[in-house]
Amino acid sequence: MLFGKLLPKEGNFFDLFNQHGTHIAEGARAFMQMIENYADPLLRQKYADEVDHAEHAADRVTAEVNRLLHLTFITPIDREQIHGLINAMDDILDLLQDSSETMSLYDVRAIPEDVLRLGQVSVRCCERVQHAVTLLPRLSKPDTVEAAIKTCREIDKLESDADRIMRSAMSNLFRDERVEVRELIKLKVIYEQLELISDRCEDVANLIEGIVLENS
Repeated sequence: MLFGKLLPKEGNFFDLFNQHGTHIAEGARAFMQMIENYADPLLRQKYADEVDHAEHAADRVTAEVNRLLHLTFITPIDREQIHGLINAMDDILDLLQDSSETMSLYDVRAIPEDVLRLGQVSVRCCERVQHAVTLLPRLSKPDTVEAAIKTCREIDKLESDADRIMRSAMSNLFRDERVEVRELIKLKVIYEQLELISDRCEDVANLIEGIVLENS
């Protein structure tokens, strides 16, 4: 009995995943607001600060998950899956913050339509990640398993959409002779960073799908 009392409990890993997923969705929406209000320096900075706030909050969640892993004897899913998932989720917000900072540091003159389109896909990907994470505690239910797999497939499709938008954007960028070389270089980097956000969301979806299949 005493030994059982001394064993660390499962911890609140699923709650922490949910918290992190909320920060991802908040950061993505703030990032989109920053893009949409890019022409207004005050609003641009306001929403960039909100992206930073979401990233810092998510970092604290990631640190807590890793701390709990060292203290918890029995975990609800495989320890490597927990570690891999929380760090993959953290990569998403890191990229959102990096993209926000890049736009500011590069002093992009104007936001092309393709940046808006990539931003919109990024937000949808992040919101789907948030939804997929909320399903993890209920994998014993067949309908939840089906919903989780469906959400992961939706993220895969969004990543493919982002890939197509990025390729089209690059083609338009290099074909437009009115674009100055410096602006071309800036936009090329931004397009690539925005496409990477959906890539990282797909990484999370693949991890979640693996967890679902192994634990359902």
